[in-house]
Amino acid sequence: MKLRTAFLIPLAAGSLLLAGSALAQDQSQSTPTSDTTSTTFNSPKGQVTINSQPAAVPDAGPAPDFATLSGGKKSITEAQAAAYPPLANDFEYADSNRNGSISKAEYQRWVKQMH
Repeated sequence: MKLRTAFLIPLAAGSLLLAGSALAQDQSQSTPTSDTTSTTFNSPKGQVTINSQPAAVPDAGPAPDFATLSGGKKSITEAQAAAYPPLANDFEYADSNRNGSISKAEYQRWVKQMH
């Protein structure tokens, strides 16, 4: 009797796992299309479809020169970087030595990687 019980528990667990997996696949389906993803779920109140896509990237134009952003100083602060939104967004990445400001070399490296 112990052998039969020991065999039935893993069998039942495996069956439940497979049934849950099949149910999950039946309840939602993703349909990726280019940059948009559409996912449909069955809910107690009916079918729900969620459409998502990446936000449009605003055109900020070409990167300004270092002197313009730095105000003639030796580095660009986080407040000065706010004048050019792509740099403000990447400030921590561009500040490779993590000293709280972007040097001319760091800025040139960042601009080069942007293109």
